[in-house]
Amino acid sequence: MKSILTTTAALALMTGAALADGHAKTIRMGTEGAYPPYNFLNDDGEVAGFERDVGDELCARAELTCEWVTNEWDSIIPNLVSGNYDVIIAGMSITDERDEVIDFSDPYTQPDPSAFVAMGDIDMSSAVIAAQSGTIQASHIASMDGATLVEFATPEETIAAVKNGEADAVLADKAFLEPIAEAEPDLSIIGEDVLLGGGVGLGIRESDGELREKFNAAIQSMKDDGTLNKLIEQHLPGSALF
Repeated sequence: MKSILTTTAALALMTGAALADGHAKTIRMGTEGAYPPYNFLNDDGEVAGFERDVGDELCARAELTCEWVTNEWDSIIPNLVSGNYDVIIAGMSITDERDEVIDFSDPYTQPDPSAFVAMGDIDMSSAVIAAQSGTIQASHIASMDGATLVEFATPEETIAAVKNGEADAVLADKAFLEPIAEAEPDLSIIGEDVLLGGGVGLGIRESDGELREKFNAAIQSMKDDGTLNKLIEQHLPGSALF
């Protein structure tokens, strides 16, 4: 990671200089496109969901020209650092560990509950629990006494692991799991909700402080006039509001 940071220092400085000079620059919004309702690809292959609506509104308020790109979750931070896009907007919770590598905007969601889904009652003290790799849920499972973590590259694979008996349960954002549990008669949410992280924010290179402040001002504007809460209620019903 340190070598990636070093080799991309010049690119990051060029990005910051372009913003400071006021030159027109297209801001590339990087997302996973595989984590509804936060982000997913619609029937036309375009990014959709809560974060598409939030991101488009933020870019409009910040008077930025933005385009959307997708990237697999397990390399989403390294590819931000290496300059493949300028912003991560992918349901990424703000954590101290991630903040050592990248900067975050102010949160555009409150800390959202995570939940367990299983095919029946299980003993959490000895369960095999699936999570998407590199997530706060995976870190939480790793800290649970007696539980065994199994990690997968995509959220769909974590659900499949429970259905095929590879795992006893899956831990993920409740907003992601609830529609699946409602649609799959063999799956149900079990146990208590788990609150993790410091809310969801935009991931931005540490050198792009001016870009971060532009987005922070836009996020605050959306909080002040109620637009952000309306989008949370539309896409993430039941989630905490600002």
